[in-house]
Amino acid sequence: MSLDQNQIAQDLAQAIASINAAKDLEALKQVKIDYVGDKSPLAKANQALATVDKSLRAEFGKIIGSAKAELNEVFEKRLKELSSQRDSQVLLTERVDVTLPVQKTLKGGLHPLTILTNEINDLFIGLGYKVAEGPELESEWLNFDALNIPADHPARTMQDTFFIEPLEAKLVLRTHTSPVQIRTMLDQSPPIYVICPGKTYRADELDATHTPVFHQVEGLVIDENITMADLKGTLDHFAKTIFGSEVKTRLRPSFFPFTEPSAEVDIFFNGRWIEWGGCGMVNEKVLVACGVDTKKYSGFAFGMGLERTLMVKYGITDMHDIVEGDVRFSQSFGVGRQ
Repeated sequence: MSLDQNQIAQDLAQAIASINAAKDLEALKQVKIDYVGDKSPLAKANQALATVDKSLRAEFGKIIGSAKAELNEVFEKRLKELSSQRDSQVLLTERVDVTLPVQKTLKGGLHPLTILTNEINDLFIGLGYKVAEGPELESEWLNFDALNIPADHPARTMQDTFFIEPLEAKLVLRTHTSPVQIRTMLDQSPPIYVICPGKTYRADELDATHTPVFHQVEGLVIDENITMADLKGTLDHFAKTIFGSEVKTRLRPSFFPFTEPSAEVDIFFNGRWIEWGGCGMVNEKVLVACGVDTKKYSGFAFGMGLERTLMVKYGITDMHDIVEGDVRFSQSFGVGRQ
């Protein structure tokens, strides 16, 4: 690149004209990139000094330096003018009427998970069920053995279960709310119609679809002449109440130690089949362990994750939104607004 004094003057004039023509800070930002930054004509001229004859280098250096100084002065002046205009505009458009009454705190509200739990409780109470609760710190026998989960089952390992020290105490943070079903059958005589909502724990990493602390709701019915048809009808009504009258359910054969036969519950929602939970007829071994007369009584059980139900119902794609406590998540449900 050859240096020309007239060209430098033209570049300076064009840069100053562009700066003064900038109508706002955003336009001035682009002008800075084009005429003041490292790729501007004056910057390139400064880089070209190395190619100029040594006898002319000092002269052109002064010319370019003077042009850059003048350009920076014009730029800073315009920057202050536009910043002042913006601040004045903000004062006009964002003026606060201090005479208006204000509400200093947000209204309290329930978390969407709690709202969903209450909705499910109300549904089943209306069907004649009772709500049963139990401790989150459970005995290993109630959490596993009474549910026909063998000692070598993978779910009993440290990778899936939080065991409480000392290990000899055989205490765990419950991995499901099923121990509440066992407690109910031990304490009450059939007929039994209960749902068991509550918090559960498993050794999972928190990611978009998993969390080590989550919520379940389980249902248990023990009565005479209970069949899979009763289970299917109950699940149909449950799904339609939560997801809408157009939802469909289906049962897929599966295996759980505490039910036989067992099934996965799928729902057809928003144009696709989605796995919702597990269910089945209560295994006779579980009934016997709880002292229930299997010749007279039979029963069914089902269980769903509440976080998963909430995610499916409202199209939530990341578990973090539910569990991390950001009030903006609850506010999106109309909770906690002024």
